[in-house]
Amino acid sequence: MSPARLLDGELLAARIRSELTDRVEQLRSNGVRVGLGTILVGDDPSSARYVAMKHDDCAAVGIATIDAHPPATVSQEDLLEVIAAYNADPAVHAILLQLPLPAGLDEEAALLAIDPAKDADGLHPVNLGKLVMGTPGPLPCTPAGIVELLAANDVPVEGRHVVIVGRGLTIGRPLALLLALKRPGCNAAVTVVHTGVEDLASYVRTADVVVAAAGTAGLVKADWIKPGAAVVGAGTSFEGRKLLSDLDGDVAEVAGWITPRIGGVGPMTRALLLRNTVRAAEIAS
Repeated sequence: MSPARLLDGELLAARIRSELTDRVEQLRSNGVRVGLGTILVGDDPSSARYVAMKHDDCAAVGIATIDAHPPATVSQEDLLEVIAAYNADPAVHAILLQLPLPAGLDEEAALLAIDPAKDADGLHPVNLGKLVMGTPGPLPCTPAGIVELLAANDVPVEGRHVVIVGRGLTIGRPLALLLALKRPGCNAAVTVVHTGVEDLASYVRTADVVVAAAGTAGLVKADWIKPGAAVVGAGTSFEGRKLLSDLDGDVAEVAGWITPRIGGVGPMTRALLLRNTVRAAEIAS
């Protein structure tokens, strides 16, 4: 069998950033400076790296960033005041609240406090409700990025069986909703499983497309994969500073398409957040 084709997220993300640069410039010519407000609570190294990459991405396409960095000891009330200030600020078109929040803070209440029109991550309940209904709204970044990455590489999805390993709010659940919609690049038969499912491998073996999003290093093995299936490693974990994939290293020997350990889903997530930000600015203007 020939080697798996790489689902190169960095290449596609670069094309998206180029297109967004033009849209940002068009807005600027109309007197609108696109702005993303970020909130990083505390000093978790992984979260700090992620927000720093977002700032770099914004600078690359001409988006201004406004940064709030309250300490891990911030009260819920003070955090909600930061969000309220961003909601009221016309210079902030979209808001990124970096998750997870430190222990003791209510993530649900914080997400609910964000103006749905400024929801950069597409995870506000109002916008998730729009996804359920199939109506336009900001899409969750990682799920939308995965769908776009598959489509750009001509991976057959419509009418095929997709198995998603992981049921989290940021990837598994919204991705299942998105892939089941009757729209180009979706319209699939979707099964959602998780690490609490007995004989997990038996479900994965039936899939034409596998999305591993459990956050468990090396969970999905090569003998779980139908030969020629497309395999997306969306779940990650860290061993020190080393990024680990949910996919075992031998999966590439069986798959037809596969994401690289670095440069697959991550760049697409960041590019789609930029797109949500620009779209919010276009609607607001």
